[in-house]
Amino acid sequence: MLVRAFVVEGLVQGVGFRWFTREQARRHGLRGWVRNEPDGRVRAVAAGPGPSLDAFEARLREGPAGSRVDAVIVEPAGPVLIDDLPQPFSVLR
Repeated sequence: MLVRAFVVEGLVQGVGFRWFTREQARRHGLRGWVRNEPDGRVRAVAAGPGPSLDAFEARLREGPAGSRVDAVIVEPAGPVLIDDLPQPFSVLR
């Protein structure tokens, strides 16, 4: 099981992007969280098998209707214990 952090830039707040992210993560059997950042970006941390994370990333790059994704930056998640990530995948406020 792998852990990846994703930072999504563009028009991604106020358009249902967190809900979309949560639903995509759950469809791919991932655990983790998504939240809005103060700078207008959306950040997510997800854990699961590599192919599931790849498919999740592809969906983030598309985004929901009404959004505009300019970039998806994949970062190291840092020292995260998989068991500490929410299951099911959750929206943080």
